[in-house]
Amino acid sequence: MKRKSVYPFTAIAGQEDMKLALILNAINPSLGGVLIKGEKGTAKSTAVRAIAELLPAMKSVQGCKFHCDPDEDSMLCDDCTEMLSREGKLPIELIKMRVVELPVNATEDRVAGTLDMEYAIKYGKKKFEPGILAQANRNILYVDEINLLDDHIVDLLLDSAAMGINTVEREGISYSHPARFILVGTMNPEEGDIRPQLLDRFGLSVMVKGEQEPEKRVEVIKRRLAYERDPEMFASQYAERQKQLADKIIVARQLLHKVCITDNLMQAVAELAVTIGVDGHRADITIIKTALTIAAFNDEQSVSADDIKAASRLVLPHRLRRQPFEESDFDWNKIQNILDENIEADNAQEI
Repeated sequence: MKRKSVYPFTAIAGQEDMKLALILNAINPSLGGVLIKGEKGTAKSTAVRAIAELLPAMKSVQGCKFHCDPDEDSMLCDDCTEMLSREGKLPIELIKMRVVELPVNATEDRVAGTLDMEYAIKYGKKKFEPGILAQANRNILYVDEINLLDDHIVDLLLDSAAMGINTVEREGISYSHPARFILVGTMNPEEGDIRPQLLDRFGLSVMVKGEQEPEKRVEVIKRRLAYERDPEMFASQYAERQKQLADKIIVARQLLHKVCITDNLMQAVAELAVTIGVDGHRADITIIKTALTIAAFNDEQSVSADDIKAASRLVLPHRLRRQPFEESDFDWNKIQNILDENIEADNAQEI
């Protein structure tokens, strides 16, 4: 059966914040993933599958069940490390990034994988049955309705996402493997929220809504109908735009480690965090990392005040303290004014 073309990322109408958040995570997976909140039918799943399809093939150790990166010795699994030590090189293949879906009823063993204790006792060796986190290494881990997952499963996902390693321990025996992935969670707030401690672990968050202008809704309908009528023809119409965006992401990845930021801008971010009362330091750090990634995406070698503002818009919404029954939307003008004042004051002090 012929594989149907995926809906092109660049053909998604509107939802600019969601698209930017996914692109930034594709450039810099250390941002910590993105939580997408919103009503049904707003292209959340379509965008996640489309960003994976957009990205170029990547090098992987041939036959490795964790898709290890042959260029990164420190993140090789035990089998690849042993093969490299024994043979001096690793066989390489090119694979596409893919979307690994985690069902809401997944058990801990299904997510983390299991150790065969009977085999270990009988043969004195470890035998690991990979779980979803193994499949997700170097891919996108997509969790629809993440608010309906058990808290301990969400904890497990976020710990692995932060550490880049999944460790399974049974009866005094442990096994670890690389588990670096882009975590994308989606949820409808009307079906319940997730704990604030878990919310804070997501790097970015965005709220998506259906278009409210009739003309834009008509455009969404037209594109969808055209895609369903002839997916290949529709995809070919966006091929050039897809290539341009993919190339831009690759250039941004290469530029990212060269982007710098002034002490004044870091000071302004720190003062903003204190003023609005966010918990801990994760918000400040993630704003800076996101701003660096935005600058790289814009082909700039230094972070600007606008980059900081754009980053704050993606990093802060799920970290602001709210009163019970308070609406989820926050006053962005207030945040922007605080940033403007802080940046102006810090610049004046320097002069």
